[in-house]
Amino acid sequence: MSIIRAAMTQTINAYPDMPGSIDALSQVASDLEAIRQANVSHNIELAGIAAEAGARVICFGELFTAPYFALSRDPMWIALAEDARTGPTISAVSEAAARLGIVIIAPIYELDPSTGNRFNTAVVIDADGAILGKYRKTHIPVGTNEQARFDERFYYAPSELPQNDPSPNILGDNPYFPAFRTAVGDIGVAICYDRHFEGVVDSLSRAGARVIFCPAVTFGAKSERMWEIEFDVDASRHRVFIGGSNRMGSERPWNQPYFGQTLFTGPSGRIANISEDNRVVIADIDLGSLSGEDESGWDLDRDARPEIYG
Repeated sequence: MSIIRAAMTQTINAYPDMPGSIDALSQVASDLEAIRQANVSHNIELAGIAAEAGARVICFGELFTAPYFALSRDPMWIALAEDARTGPTISAVSEAAARLGIVIIAPIYELDPSTGNRFNTAVVIDADGAILGKYRKTHIPVGTNEQARFDERFYYAPSELPQNDPSPNILGDNPYFPAFRTAVGDIGVAICYDRHFEGVVDSLSRAGARVIFCPAVTFGAKSERMWEIEFDVDASRHRVFIGGSNRMGSERPWNQPYFGQTLFTGPSGRIANISEDNRVVIADIDLGSLSGEDESGWDLDRDARPEIYG
């Protein structure tokens, strides 16, 4: 079947007892596991809503197990990092994927037990609950816009290898940008800031990804202006489907607003959201439309001239 129903979450931190001020954040230092559990339960509930609506794959939001803590520097949050195979989040999500029969992309705060290094990582779990592999965020931002400062480098490093063991379910020659063979087709992941960089979607497409999920936590005027444009251009240029998700709302104690605007787009343009629940965005993706010649008459791979690019 060439048409798959895909979903992404568009939600915020589900833990209800966050303090009202940044100075009081130390009050939840002993509640990190409760914060994780609240968000895992919340997102599994949203996966159930998506599955009930017929979705066969869902991508949770970037760093979905917690509020977006990179708006301030606080070593308290480092204790949330967990193993991408045996940690509590992936154990729970794998069980849910098997129970619901849905592919789940779960972006977590990863602790690599072999090195002690931490990463912003999306774990890809097949519809039978099997862990297929992971994608580690490649580009890590630190900066300030007109709304707030963000410092992700304080918490985790850019992707390093090895991130996956050899597997027939991991596709492509570039180990930084794997595609994953799942029950619904070949998918790739880019995380938030990655979307701005030349070569990311191209690398995932060349690895074999036909649907690329980009979970993000983003805000600011330029980010909002470019949000739809970047996805539309990359989907058209590389003949892939892209789902871009963003939190919608604000989270205590930072109270930084996130603009949402989660969307699916493809080579022929935007795909309609069929969900009535604004926490879950669902669309029907026609993978069969990628076969044959491009409707535009373009053949960018054939006509590219890499030898002249600077």
